[in-house]
Amino acid sequence: MVADPHIILVTWRNHFSQLLNVHGINDVRQTEIHSAEPIAPEPNASKVKMVIEKLKRHTSSGNDQTPAKLIKAGGRTIHPEIHALIHSIWNNEELPE
Repeated sequence: MVADPHIILVTWRNHFSQLLNVHGINDVRQTEIHSAEPIAPEPNASKVKMVIEKLKRHTSSGNDQTPAKLIKAGGRTIHPEIHALIHSIWNNEELPE
């Protein structure tokens, strides 16, 4: 299961805010980070395929309740669909319902 990047970001922001005694930040969720480059590179189809192939079949389902063995069983047919889903999430910055 992959941790939510927003939660990780907020956790680290809180940590360094306290560590460095930054004053004037009441709610770190309302502050924004501006950077010239994306935090991580956009996922491409070959990376998605590689990650799917590395999935272990007998692992617990994540929050979506989709077992890894089901994703692996989809073979090459499912790779583009999962990539399209990940690409949509990446661009819209929202998880679908």
